[in-house]
Amino acid sequence: MAREVALDVLRAVRERDAYANLVLPKLLRERKISGRDAAFATELTYGACRSQGQLDAVIAACAGRPVGEIDGPILDILRLGVYQLLRTRTGAHAAVDTSVDLARAEFGQGRAGFVNAVLRRAGEKTAEQWVAELAPADPVGKLAFEYAHPTWIAQSFADALGAQAGELSDLLAADDERPVVHLVARPGEITAEELALVTGGEEGRWSPYAVHLDGGDPGQLEPVREGIAAVQDEGSQLVALALSRAPLDGPDQGRWLDLCAGPGGKAALLGALAAIDLFTVDAVEPSEHRAELVRKSTRDLPVTVHVKDGRDTGLEPGYDRILVDAPCTGLGALRRRPEARWRRTPADVPELVTLQRELLTAAWDLLRPGGVVVYSTCSPHLSETVAVVADFVRRTGAEQLDTRELLPGVTDLGEGPSAQLWPHRHGTDAMFLSALRKK
Repeated sequence: MAREVALDVLRAVRERDAYANLVLPKLLRERKISGRDAAFATELTYGACRSQGQLDAVIAACAGRPVGEIDGPILDILRLGVYQLLRTRTGAHAAVDTSVDLARAEFGQGRAGFVNAVLRRAGEKTAEQWVAELAPADPVGKLAFEYAHPTWIAQSFADALGAQAGELSDLLAADDERPVVHLVARPGEITAEELALVTGGEEGRWSPYAVHLDGGDPGQLEPVREGIAAVQDEGSQLVALALSRAPLDGPDQGRWLDLCAGPGGKAALLGALAAIDLFTVDAVEPSEHRAELVRKSTRDLPVTVHVKDGRDTGLEPGYDRILVDAPCTGLGALRRRPEARWRRTPADVPELVTLQRELLTAAWDLLRPGGVVVYSTCSPHLSETVAVVADFVRRTGAEQLDTRELLPGVTDLGEGPSAQLWPHRHGTDAMFLSALRKK
């Protein structure tokens, strides 16, 4: 049953560009799969999605043809089988036989024979032997293949690490692991200590509101159902906290803005922080569907949602604090979106950079003198991070604050004045943030 679920998710990802982390929980609920079977289905699904590039290289070598010449439904079965052979403790006999049975049940004996032949060849070597045989010779390409990342993404990570590029293998390894669940305790409603006690989790290292869980369905937790806690990466919590802590010139009049608010996690944390001081938050999101998610996340909080394009909101200028958590390639959250690494291409970057610059400029026009904008991306790609900020500072004369000082206790944030979080250093998504004050 677990393998059938995993196969159905792989098919949805391939055929409909679906998101595995949205399709899988729904199928598990519908088919009433829980416990060890659910855990196994999750491992197979996310693992096969994350490892797709490496799996396809092995399949092509064993099949004697490019994967583009293999029928999609058969390719899904092969990916599932090779993943079990090379990257799980599943016995070779079980991995091959169950995959052959899946092919036979749907496509007949002929296709089942092809699946059997490919998988038996794949099982003749270990994962390490396949890496040695198929990986590119250059160091970054070899690491990218070993840890199942496109080479261009691994290179962008190495570029962002700079002088610490020797950490690339540690970063790719951390990025290839399934992350633990991060919860945020809503300020003013429940403390992280209380949330950890209620959920059986552990308090986070960096955010005073973070709790980590090893697994399970967080949607079933009572604090999450009651709206006093939510799922949110600890790095995202730090972005919102940095905005709330940034030093202003002049008093805080309590007008805050989240210019790119969907799906609402940071807006909810900002709203809870604002509520403590009787401040208000405006949240902008151009998509009605995502705006509704923001409304649900911020219910009972002093947050007003505007369905507008962040580049042209029509809002009254004079905000004290503005968050620009800009749309980006999402390269910093690949561990939470297992199929994303194989969908993004370098061609995506220039258009996103243009949008990021336009949103930052719009935010600046809405900011009062002495106010602060925090620009953040869930990507460490230099074109989306330090390059956007450097160009903006050059054009506007913005005062660049030392963002690291807004994250007290957090270590290894880079050379400044911006801050870069990393999965292998901080256990968070690879969030970039930079605080800019208007003179």
